[in-house]
Amino acid sequence: MKELNNNNIGHYDIIDYPKARIPTLDFLALGDNNHYVKGLIEFDVTEGRNKIQEHEKNTQKKISFTAWLLKCIGQAASEFKEVHSMMMGKNKIIKFDDVDISITIEKSVEGVKAPIPLVVRTTNKKTVIQISDEIRKAQAEEVDEASILGNHNMKEDLKKYVSLPRFFRKFILKRKFRDPVRIKQMMGTIIVSSVGMFGKLRGWPIPTTAHPLAFGVGSVAKKPAIINDQIEIREFLALSVLFNHDIVDGAPATRFITRLGELIESGFGLLNLESFIFF
Repeated sequence: MKELNNNNIGHYDIIDYPKARIPTLDFLALGDNNHYVKGLIEFDVTEGRNKIQEHEKNTQKKISFTAWLLKCIGQAASEFKEVHSMMMGKNKIIKFDDVDISITIEKSVEGVKAPIPLVVRTTNKKTVIQISDEIRKAQAEEVDEASILGNHNMKEDLKKYVSLPRFFRKFILKRKFRDPVRIKQMMGTIIVSSVGMFGKLRGWPIPTTAHPLAFGVGSVAKKPAIINDQIEIREFLALSVLFNHDIVDGAPATRFITRLGELIESGFGLLNLESFIFF
């Protein structure tokens, strides 16, 4: 790090760009050629949050709000498979039955909190409890830098990769992510970026992604709403959604969002939590 001091503009620092972020930028660039349609929506989560709080009060066991959201998204996506489908070659589309969703969690890495990706498999078949436990368990795991990168050899491979010219790195990634089955294995078909879970973020965060379907989760805010011709204070979740328009058209995307809204606003998956599961 070089420190500079200029009397005209004040003190500032110049630091090296973190090389560990280069693969992330390269990965996000894979989605540059996709044509995403973006939507900003709000869902009434009052019923769901009440059921979660009631369960926690009765059982003394906390449930992840994100886990419930993943359950709803997974169920809706399993009913409208187009929204998380991928191109297979130039003239085929692959539709998946299982819904694997990528999220970011905070883990302790050598004593320091760090954001780590986690792919929650078959969210459409698991209960909210199962998803919640999986997230909690992953958050509690103590990991070191070597285990995140895989092993020493992978750390060396990373050093070699970031030293390559950008056009060559792009070529490598395109070849690596040519197979949609491999993509699903590595990162799932949907990403949920829960920015609002880390603070009181008002508004709609819009993620950058290479996934066919992406969500940006804002915070929950109390607002007045008309319920049975009466004004009530309800809790609304701000949610942004990105569809890959190369794969899915507006009509099925709208039907998916409508169904997702029905699931969320009815508190789907929060009844008989210990036994509720799809096969």
